[in-house]
Amino acid sequence: MQNWDDVAERRLTRERGTTQQRGRHGRERDDAGDRLTMRQRERERERERERERERERERERERERERERERDDEDAAKKKDDVGERETTQKRERDAAGERGNTREREGRRGRGSDGEQE
Repeated sequence: MQNWDDVAERRLTRERGTTQQRGRHGRERDDAGDRLTMRQRERERERERERERERERERERERERERERERDDEDAAKKKDDVGERETTQKRERDAAGERGNTREREGRRGRGSDGEQE
């Protein structure tokens, strides 16, 4: 009879990959040999599921942080390009407006009135 208990115990250990063993009457026992109740086993399984969910949430938060860093890097590079383009465009506009502005200023110095006649 002892031989069959050993076989069952080894098979159970191999299946579960744990040190839990079955007692003489087929009840599970923890490492200290105490019986585990159904509630205790279910609580332990629930705790393990919760730990796994928390690990998954942490992995997702880390992935999100990485995506955010990449977006920030892309935005910074794009903004740098946009600023350079904007400055070039503004400079061109100022040059063009400056030429027109100078023309207007010269006309204004001649003293044209609101009715268009020279004063």
